[in-house]
Amino acid sequence: MEIRPIRTDEDHRAALAEIEACWGAPQGSETGDKLDVLLALVDAYEEKRWPINVDENFDPIDVLNHAIEELGHTQAELAELLGSRSRASEILSRRRALTVEMIHKIGSAWK
Repeated sequence: MEIRPIRTDEDHRAALAEIEACWGAPQGSETGDKLDVLLALVDAYEEKRWPINVDENFDPIDVLNHAIEELGHTQAELAELLGSRSRASEILSRRRALTVEMIHKIGSAWK
């Protein structure tokens, strides 16, 4: 398993592609461990590359839940945007972090 630091946008895109390939791997498996490490690296890179300065009380999952409960969107729509029902469920239950790419997809679709 060769994992390197993410230093460029190209590295970021490659890591996202690898995350996509590993998505859904059982926790504790070699692929699941690789997924966890890649998610941490992508999260660190995205925080550095695209910092979000928001109030301490800001929670993007609360924003998604508001969009689902109050603005007429559905979890099925979210699943379609994110690629699977399990991914949408993991995001909403805070077991997986949102990536910048996911936020852009949701933002573009749910304007």
